Amino acid sequence: MRRAAVKALRTSYQCTFRGLHVSRRGSPLPLLQCSKTASSGSPTAHYNPRLGTATARYLSSTGARDSSGTHHSNSRPEPLRSSMYVRGAFVTLLSGLVAYGAWYNSGDSNTESPIASTTSAITTATGAVPTRSVLVIGADELHTGTFVGDGPISKTTSDNERVVEMLSPEQATRKLRQYEQSVYVHRGQGVVRYDVAQLPSNDPIEDDHAEKIVEVPNKAAQTSDPSDWMFWGVFDGHSGWTTSAKLRQALISFVARELNETYKSSPDLIPSAAAVESAIKTGFTRLDDEIVHQSVQRVLKSNNRLVAAEHLAPALSGSCALLSFYDSKSKLLRVACTGDSRAVLGRRSESGKWTATALSTDQTGSNPDEAARLRKLHPGEEHVVRHGRVLGGLEPTRAFGDASYKWSRELSEKLREKFFGRSVSPLLKTPPYVTAEPVVTTTKIEPEKGDFVVMATDGLWEMLTNEEVVGLVGKWIESQAGSSSKSSGYFSFLQKGSKTALPVEFSESEKNSGNKTPIRQRQWGATGTDPMERFVVQDQNVATHLVRNALGGKNQEQVSALLTLPSPFSRRYRDDLTVQVIFFGYDGPKTGEIVVNKEATAAALAAAAADGNKTGPVKPKL
Repeated sequence: MRRAAVKALRTSYQCTFRGLHVSRRGSPLPLLQCSKTASSGSPTAHYNPRLGTATARYLSSTGARDSSGTHHSNSRPEPLRSSMYVRGAFVTLLSGLVAYGAWYNSGDSNTESPIASTTSAITTATGAVPTRSVLVIGADELHTGTFVGDGPISKTTSDNERVVEMLSPEQATRKLRQYEQSVYVHRGQGVVRYDVAQLPSNDPIEDDHAEKIVEVPNKAAQTSDPSDWMFWGVFDGHSGWTTSAKLRQALISFVARELNETYKSSPDLIPSAAAVESAIKTGFTRLDDEIVHQSVQRVLKSNNRLVAAEHLAPALSGSCALLSFYDSKSKLLRVACTGDSRAVLGRRSESGKWTATALSTDQTGSNPDEAARLRKLHPGEEHVVRHGRVLGGLEPTRAFGDASYKWSRELSEKLREKFFGRSVSPLLKTPPYVTAEPVVTTTKIEPEKGDFVVMATDGLWEMLTNEEVVGLVGKWIESQAGSSSKSSGYFSFLQKGSKTALPVEFSESEKNSGNKTPIRQRQWGATGTDPMERFVVQDQNVATHLVRNALGGKNQEQVSALLTLPSPFSRRYRDDLTVQVIFFGYDGPKTGEIVVNKEATAAALAAAAADGNKTGPVKPKL
């Protein structure tokens, strides 16, 4: 380990810094330590450290997936809103119907709920001078330390390093829990609860998510009790948030309509597996056609820049999509993946430990199967996949939007000249190169065994392996077994794991699965550490629990530092994070209600849900 060279500080404060950085090759560099002593004197108004390093190190930013990396903040269409607005009554009932189902929905609100910026002061032994933790953000490294005194901290140093006051552990926890949601499902068959958590890195966040339940009437379910179609989706946007916001608004509706027609046209209302898969794919591709192609027709017809701003923004940005569809009657879970978000099934094995099974495959240029598919579709184009990216620019090989990889060169240049647009890759010859058609897998869920599914954008899988994620959920289940929560009885039934280690069976098969492996732990120098020294259980929301442990777990200083980082600096160290965890099983009477779990839901979101939530089921209007 190389230590950083230290230069003298001209300041009245005493600081101890730890550096967190990464080399060009991504090799692990553990936390560096160096001390700096300042001269005595009265507090001054500015904090102005100078840091020198023996070897210059570089940390590449992964903020945008496409080659241009442009963020179209000035072309946001009014109907779309970023998911960082508080979602009012996120389990309220939608009045509109799709097909013959009544909707239970994660609704939207235009009320923001920012975290308050407070100062955390720790007094010294004498109690006279406050000591505050600070984070120094360099071009390629972070440093944490202490700031003694009550004077202001300057925003930037003479070395163009940015200095911010670091969040206290309590503030870090509030930020982690700011957008968490949890819902008890007392209807249908086979789902007990689902938890959701989001953590932005981009500003605004480019991730989004949606959860909906459709009640299938008796005549369709062919039972005395109605069954449910349950949908969960995570959407990982890139080069802007507008595409993922469009998916939140529309994707489940598009898929549900296709499923409705497929079920109605099938004998005895039981379609084949191939027909269901085809319906899901059609829903995906029809929505992408509306985003990418029908929008162009409307824009050209209107010849209006405001209309262009509204309709072209979701086409020019892009988004991956991961959608799960659970039929409570058949107990079949279909997972449709477009891009590199991932779903993983946790299931109890005979040994009492959990097993982790990927229900999707990361679709990137680094996946050999995806690279081969593209080369087959575009023969003779040497650079159709270059450095693991489509035409050397876009990492996911399947995505919504990303129209610059789907439009002809002539159309892209026409729209750019007349309205606005992205530069066209010089390698573009035979578009489209990117498709929104998903790969669909089907899994028989076993609620009696306590199956659960984790769905997350790639920000989580950059930090944790499939087995670590499943093991962390298993460890969380153990902690809930003796709690006072409504689900404690259900989790007590599942408690069979180890008390000293992650209760998961590790497998070598994932290494050749085509899925990406975590890179952030190498970046942070955290690989090879004992899981019991890395991980912690302290959150009621299991999705928040996963996010906390992805950021550092028991290493509270690292967690606080990563949460303190403002955008866009945070993108060098972490991506946007969206996590959903769905628990399958049978727990308590089915009242037909969907109830907010206030113990695991952010206060602002729980209050919004209480204002708008109608707990009784809505009967479909046929």
